[in-house]
Amino acid sequence: MQTITRRALGAAGLVLMASASVVFAQQAPTVRVRGEITKVDGNTLSVKSRSGENLTVKLAEPPRIAAMVKAPLADIKEGSFIGVSAMPQPDGTQKAFAIHIFMDSQKGVVADRFSEWDSRPGSTMTNANVATTVSGNDGQNLLVKYKDGEKKVLIPPGTPIAKYEPGTAADLKVGAKVFVGAARKEADGTLTAPNIAVGRDIDPPQ
Repeated sequence: MQTITRRALGAAGLVLMASASVVFAQQAPTVRVRGEITKVDGNTLSVKSRSGENLTVKLAEPPRIAAMVKAPLADIKEGSFIGVSAMPQPDGTQKAFAIHIFMDSQKGVVADRFSEWDSRPGSTMTNANVATTVSGNDGQNLLVKYKDGEKKVLIPPGTPIAKYEPGTAADLKVGAKVFVGAARKEADGTLTAPNIAVGRDIDPPQ
């Protein structure tokens, strides 16, 4: 029963992830966390960020956990709702360096949009629906459409691709890589996370 409950909470958390992030953003400036879990104490995680900082991350109650698993390129089809981490090219194409595939339940909850991104200097993030997909000599070419426009995306061979699945507390273990999209910094320096994505067999490609 406990396992079922955890899975149910994880599934519900996926649907609530974006809306919770919006609420947190209204309360205080937020930060993104990318790093590796070094300690787990209930709903409090010690995380070493990729820049080397030691962070204390407190999860919402109940924890909203999403797992990320490796996915093949074939999982990206017309109608898929995806997130594209990319570098803009001179011709306006977005050259992907990471892709994540949202669950159907996240459509309409996660905002479809194009924006600047902080994964790499000058990078972008496009959350959008795949309109067309065509194989090319230098990789897979996509046309993705979002609320205010569309982008051409090139997925070079070897680009890491992950998809969201419901997660559980068992996924949060020492050594696991995590991503928090909107953590609120508290007065004591700790971070409160409305949700968290954790890699199972792939680092969260954000």
